[in-house]
Amino acid sequence: MKKLSPSARVETLIARITGRVQGVGFRMATVREAHSLGVTGWVRNLEDGSVEALLQGPHEAIDTMLSWLHVGPRAARVDTVQTREVHDERHYDRFEQI
Repeated sequence: MKKLSPSARVETLIARITGRVQGVGFRMATVREAHSLGVTGWVRNLEDGSVEALLQGPHEAIDTMLSWLHVGPRAARVDTVQTREVHDERHYDRFEQI
């Protein structure tokens, strides 16, 4: 993890995804999608049955990733995706499941 330069054109968002999103390969599919789009950050299960992801990258890649999160992998059923912007000076090198 590195520190972002002030001129970096990078968005950082936290997304919370609810529905049937645990036990269906959601996190693994999210990692694959993020890698294909060049999005960095992480994804994890929460105790309440939802999934949380930190997404970092250019606006277009984040927008595409959010569109994908509204659908998820085939076995998932996404009910809601809530997002909030995060002001973070950290720069993630990769996207991983935690």
